[in-house]
Amino acid sequence: MTILDTIIERKKQEIKESKSKISVQQLTDSEFFNRKTLSLKETLKSKSGIIAEFKRQSPSKGIINDIVSPIEVVSEYERFGASAVSILTDKDFFGGSFDDILKTRREINIPILRKDFMIDEYQFYEAKNIGADLILLIAACLSPSQVLEFTELSHQLGLEVLLEIHTEEELKHYHKTVDFVGINNRNLKDFKVDLKHSVNLKNQLPKNVLSIAESGIYNIEDFNYLKEKDFDGFLMGEYFMKNENPAKAFEEFTNKIS
Repeated sequence: MTILDTIIERKKQEIKESKSKISVQQLTDSEFFNRKTLSLKETLKSKSGIIAEFKRQSPSKGIINDIVSPIEVVSEYERFGASAVSILTDKDFFGGSFDDILKTRREINIPILRKDFMIDEYQFYEAKNIGADLILLIAACLSPSQVLEFTELSHQLGLEVLLEIHTEEELKHYHKTVDFVGINNRNLKDFKVDLKHSVNLKNQLPKNVLSIAESGIYNIEDFNYLKEKDFDGFLMGEYFMKNENPAKAFEEFTNKIS
């Protein structure tokens, strides 16, 4: 069993527990449920193109940074030009929580990506409930029909969709209704990074698809290489979060972007 399999099994238990405590109707009654969501399509070109991530830990790296608070980090991400922020909400494997989005929603005016393992309709109502603007669909743990079903539900709720792929087989999960295709530079099974593999996958997508390079961007050279290959956006987290002051690291990085 891979780490992804383990995460999904735990996620199923977690969703079952949540459903027993809070109904979908209760989720729709929240403060944020009826707010107008923000669009990454609008901010992607007008700012740095970076979706800057707040992440405390990961299965492959362990603790990355569990000292800084989400508000102090993401507000500075916005100040220095992030197009959006990505916030992990998985608790068991990534140390995230819904509170991390709830606490920051009122503090920033750029889109928030709820980054989690979305496998059940209930989670999309949760995302809307806590103030997220877009969600992540990971092809590795979904069928093509689920991608279409979840994309339709997301759009009904006013959420944009970032579909993440890593293999040629997962290109079959692409549907024209998804808003963005994220290509993970890091293999979720063995965690190896291959930027050229990502470029090859991007070149097999339709020309008009908005593409996001995800993970494994460790320096300005990696960033510039992917930008030259016409990626529209860049999801980066570990590079900033591994620093004692992630916001400062983000500021220094964006100052290098030409």
